[in-house]
Amino acid sequence: MKKTVQYILIISLWMVFFVSPLLAENIYVTGVTKITMRTGPGVEHKIVAMLKSGTKLGIVEFQKDWTHVETDQGKTGWVLSRFLTQKVPDALLVEKLENDNQDLMSKLESVEEENKTLTVKNATLVQIEEKYKMLKQESADFLQLDAKYKKTMQEFEAQKKQIETLKNNLNNEGKLWFLSGAGVFIVGLFLGLSTRKKKKSSLL
Repeated sequence: MKKTVQYILIISLWMVFFVSPLLAENIYVTGVTKITMRTGPGVEHKIVAMLKSGTKLGIVEFQKDWTHVETDQGKTGWVLSRFLTQKVPDALLVEKLENDNQDLMSKLESVEEENKTLTVKNATLVQIEEKYKMLKQESADFLQLDAKYKKTMQEFEAQKKQIETLKNNLNNEGKLWFLSGAGVFIVGLFLGLSTRKKKKSSLL
């Protein structure tokens, strides 16, 4: 009884340490062009599929000579264990490398396109920055000219007022001179007339 228990324990440990890892891994058909997948572990069982070399399979159950496997399409069956390997076939590696290389080339093209786009955007930004600097300088020049114009207009208005004031003063002075001259003329005329009257009176 003890030997039976020990035997069962050994089998269980063997299943845990050796069979379980295999069930978690993929295996591949190797060594031949095609192999048969049957309904059971033996050549007397019916063939359900022909598997090409390099076909990836999942392990369902592992035995000494036969392995219960499952394809990526979900079909299950038994194949001879000697035609299976855990090593990825060279053909699949080459195909994977080619696919990876194609992906890298596509990514490289995408990066190059993005780089071209960024280059164009950078050039556009440089132009915008240059235009901004020019506008900023022109704005500064315009502000200076505007300030000078306003100052000149203020000086002009001040001078205009001074001229108006001088004109008014001159007009007032002219009127005074005119009135003064007219007064002198009238006084002289009056004196002249008076003198004539006196002379006439003396003659009489």
